[in-house]
Amino acid sequence: MTKIIGTSLPNMPWQDKPAGEKMPVWRYDANPIIGRYEQKRSNSIFNSAVVPFEDGYIGVFRCDSRSISMDIFVGRSKDGINWTIEDEPVKFEGADPEILKREYRYDPRVCKIDDRYYVTWCNGYHGPTIGVAYTYDFKKFIQLENAFIPFNRNGVLFPRKINGYYMMMSRPSDTGHTPFGDIFVSQSKDMEFWGHHRYMMGAYKGDASAWQSTKIGAGPVPIETDEGWLLIYHGVLTTCNGYVYRMGCALLDIDEPWKVKYRSKDYIMAPIMPYECMGDVPNVVFPCATLADADTGRIAIYYGCADSVTGLAFTTVDELISYMKENSL
Repeated sequence: MTKIIGTSLPNMPWQDKPAGEKMPVWRYDANPIIGRYEQKRSNSIFNSAVVPFEDGYIGVFRCDSRSISMDIFVGRSKDGINWTIEDEPVKFEGADPEILKREYRYDPRVCKIDDRYYVTWCNGYHGPTIGVAYTYDFKKFIQLENAFIPFNRNGVLFPRKINGYYMMMSRPSDTGHTPFGDIFVSQSKDMEFWGHHRYMMGAYKGDASAWQSTKIGAGPVPIETDEGWLLIYHGVLTTCNGYVYRMGCALLDIDEPWKVKYRSKDYIMAPIMPYECMGDVPNVVFPCATLADADTGRIAIYYGCADSVTGLAFTTVDELISYMKENSL
C-alpha cells in the first residue's frame, strides 16, 4: 500500500466506490456541487481551488461574470460540498502597480507552504502569465511578481521546498487557445526569481494514448506519497468537434520531480455526464484541487465541468498508483 505523507482529514467529503464501477475515479452522486449562478453576477463557477482551513474548508474560485469578465473569488464551506462564494473578487495589494493592474484572472490553485497559503493563477499581463500571491487568512492577499513572462498557464506549486527550492509546474503556451503544450518545472529560492527550468513531460503523439495528444497541463497541487509525488493532470485531444479535456495521473520522483516514474496511458476520468459535456466549453473535466487524507488514503478531486459548473469526484492513492503501474506509458 502507498502512504500519503501529510495530515489527516477525517471529515473530508467522501463516498465509497459504487458497486460495479470500473474506473479508478468516481463522481459524487449529487454533482455538480456548485452551479452557474451561486453568486450575484456569475455566469459560471469552475476551475477552482480548495484547501482545509480552520474548522472547515476555503477556496479561491473562478467566477466568470454575466459580462464574461474573468476573476477569482474567496469561497467558504463547512463540509467541502456546500459553498458560499463572496460577490466581490479578491483584492490584491503589495505588488508593483504595473503588475497589480488587473486585466483578467482565472484558473487559480492554492498551495499551503509552511504558514502561508500561496495562490497562483493565470494572470493577464500583455497575455497570460502566472500570477503569484500569498495570504494567511484569505482576507488580505499580498501579490508578488508574476513568475514568468507571457505566455504561460497552469502554474502549480509543490507543497514544500525540494532541495532548498520552491518548485512550480507550468505550461508555456501562446496567447490564444493553445493547440500545444508540455509541462515544465521551474525553481526559485525566494518565490520571485524563477529559473533552472526542467522539462517534465509532454503531449503524447500517437494512438497509444491519444487522449493527451494535443496538450497537457498540471492540475491540483501534487500529493506527497512514500513512492513519489502523485500528480493529477489534464490532457487534451483535438477532435472533429473541438477539444476534449480528460484527466490522467503521473508519479514523479520525490527529489527531482521533473523525472516521471509512471504515467497513465489510459485516462482516469473523461467527460461523459451532461454537465461535463454541455456548457460554455463542452466536453471538459478540468481538475484544480484535491483533498487527501493521510490515514485512509482517500482523495477528493474538485474539477471544472464544461467551463460552467464545479464537480466533485473521489479516488484513493492506491487506486491511482495501481492504475498507473498497470497502464503506464
